[in-house]
Amino acid sequence: METKMVNDNNPSDTLIEYVTVMLGEQLFGLPISRVQDVFMLERLTRVPLSQPEIAGVLNLRGRIVTAIDMRRRLGLPKRDDGKKPMAIGIESKGESYGLLIDTVGEVLKLSDGTREPNPVNLDGRLARVSAGVHRLDGQLLVVLDVDRVLDMGEAIAA
Repeated sequence: METKMVNDNNPSDTLIEYVTVMLGEQLFGLPISRVQDVFMLERLTRVPLSQPEIAGVLNLRGRIVTAIDMRRRLGLPKRDDGKKPMAIGIESKGESYGLLIDTVGEVLKLSDGTREPNPVNLDGRLARVSAGVHRLDGQLLVVLDVDRVLDMGEAIAA
C-alpha cells in the first residue's frame, strides 16, 4: 500500500491516515490507528443463529476472528462478480474482528480540518456508521466510525 498526502495546505492541521476501502461504488476510510491487518479471506466457519451480518468466524494466526459482512451491515446487495472479499482486521474491547470489504485501496493522509459533518442527503445506513466525510476529487470518502460499526451488532443482538 502506498501513502498519499492530500489537502496538506495548513501544516498546523492534524493529519490523519486512512486505509481506503471500497464497498460497491462507495469509498470508505478507516483510521489507520484502528487497522491491525489486511488479509484475504480464506476459510470461514458459519455461526448458527448469529445475526445476518455476522459472516462467521475464522482463525487468523491462532486468533479467533469474528467476520462482519460490511455489505450486509450497510444494506448493500451481495457481490455478484465471484471474487472473494478482503478483510480489514481490527480489535475492539479485547475482541478481534474482520470487516469484509470488496477491495483495499491506498493509505491517504488527510487533514482533520477538511473533514465535514455528514451531508443531510447521506444515506441513513451510511450516516449511522460515519464519523464524517472528506470531499476528494470527484469522490466522497465516508470515514467509518469503527466503534459504531461494531456497536450496531451489539445493539441488534441485545
